[in-house]
Amino acid sequence: MALFPQSFIDDLKLQANIVQVIQEYVSLKRVGRTYKGLCPFHGEKTPSFHVDPEKGFFHCFGCNVGGDVFKFLELHEKIGFTDAVKMLAQKAGMSLPEPTEGDPSARQDSALREALLKMHEMASAYFREQLAAPAGTRARQQLAERGISAQTIEQLGLGFAPQSREGLKARLLKQGFSQALVIQSGLVVQREGGELIDRFRNRLMIPICRDTGSIIAFGGRSMDADQVPKYLNSPETPIYSKSRTLYGLNYSKAAVRKLGYAVMVEGYFDFAQVFQSQAAPVVASCGTALTQSQAQLLRRFTTRIVLSFDPDAAGQGAAVRSCELLVAEGFDVNVLVLNKGEDPDTFIRKNGPEAYRDRLKSSRPYLEYLLDQAADGVDFAHDDARRQFLGKMLTVAAKIPEATARDQFADRIAHRARVTEDVVRAEIRKAAVQKRTEVTTRELPSFGQLKNAEKGLIWALVHNSSLGLEALAELDGDDLSHLASREIFETARALQTSTTPDGLPSALLQRLSTVNAQVVTGIAATTDPPAPPLACARALKRLRWERERAAIQREIDRLQELGAGLNGTAIDDLWRKKIDLLHRIEQLT
Repeated sequence: MALFPQSFIDDLKLQANIVQVIQEYVSLKRVGRTYKGLCPFHGEKTPSFHVDPEKGFFHCFGCNVGGDVFKFLELHEKIGFTDAVKMLAQKAGMSLPEPTEGDPSARQDSALREALLKMHEMASAYFREQLAAPAGTRARQQLAERGISAQTIEQLGLGFAPQSREGLKARLLKQGFSQALVIQSGLVVQREGGELIDRFRNRLMIPICRDTGSIIAFGGRSMDADQVPKYLNSPETPIYSKSRTLYGLNYSKAAVRKLGYAVMVEGYFDFAQVFQSQAAPVVASCGTALTQSQAQLLRRFTTRIVLSFDPDAAGQGAAVRSCELLVAEGFDVNVLVLNKGEDPDTFIRKNGPEAYRDRLKSSRPYLEYLLDQAADGVDFAHDDARRQFLGKMLTVAAKIPEATARDQFADRIAHRARVTEDVVRAEIRKAAVQKRTEVTTRELPSFGQLKNAEKGLIWALVHNSSLGLEALAELDGDDLSHLASREIFETARALQTSTTPDGLPSALLQRLSTVNAQVVTGIAATTDPPAPPLACARALKRLRWERERAAIQREIDRLQELGAGLNGTAIDDLWRKKIDLLHRIEQLT
């Protein structure tokens, strides 16, 4: 990814007023020194969306989304950071500089990623060559038996990894890549004795790409029935994260945008058959549980999904889990259930793409499908059965983000359970509030796990960065190790050498994970500082010493139970350490 100079990023943020940018999308009203409006990321009637022009961030107290002006464009326009920079530069009338790798660590990271991408391109070429060679005869036959055309093989870059243990390794080393780098690519593995061998052997090879088209990993399908595992995938690397990748999105994203929906299937060959037949725009989860990151990636292109998983228990279980996640992320989800023993691959080969399209048209909304599944066999004449059904459905309803959709689902539940709509709606609203509280407590440490001293230090890092950094310098790694905000403080500390205090808030929000950036903006959006930063730092150090003192006391108690006479020397040493800690704690008080 192109990296723009940090100086350009900082200048761009100064030139592009965050209030003016956001006002293109949201009606804002000035309240004191900040601005307020209805959040564009979730439905609300009372404004909880705040913009702070002085510090350059936004935060919604309703859904906890927050970040800088780049993050706003990323979320609202469903684009990546680089595209957000380009869009903001266009809005501000600034010309883009030549991309640079910036500081030495950024250059090193960029060089590593570039090398890994080149190796995967070379590996793909090698696998394609092997498929066309005599060694790939049986692989070509298997693809033909599956009905995969030569054109689809070329489009998807399918290949073959021969039985050879060192074919790909030798090619990569010959191209000048170091042994350490080749190992880091995941394309070869190092055995206990130190021997390097190819990871993929005697397998049909499927390149896995980013949505931009770059090859970042491979999936390898076994050639023989007794070969295990059936599918062998690349490990996680600096360029490949399984939880953030959807197979086939690079091929289908244009059609997904054009048609306004996507069909999600489970496997590589389910994808290949739907893609080849042009039955529908398609992506694949590749048999793994759908993640929130994958859902957010898909949301950049559509919010309408049809799940077409295998009809067996495993496939339907995966469908239910994926549906719940997609519904919680605001997707409109339908479910297509094929006949027993069929999957999209076998169905299309047997019945053709038109028949599959017809089945897609008759796919059922997930919530209706779930109601039917849950109501099957339930005797609603009995109160216990009705309560059990309601309890199960309330859990699902609580995950629906839109209040209108929740109320509509409540009416369907009430009709099935033979109770009044008002009762079910009230219960669902309570469950939804409880669910939001649980999620907030689990994911946003500022509302459940952060101590007041942590909040005060974070507030200072944004509003008075010099004092905040001075206070942070009072703490060492052990002081931070048990804190929920550890990543925030460690990132701020790492930025000290490359960023001025005035530029710290902006740089911090760019470097943090989405959740931690939301924590920072949520705390910074409060009007008054929770506590002076130096006092906060001393409180955090005192907490660490109190924790160590308690651990020493527990060890003293344990040794005394074993026998004070036998462990007298050790107990005396621990008592001295405890007294020393008590003196330090007293000095901080």
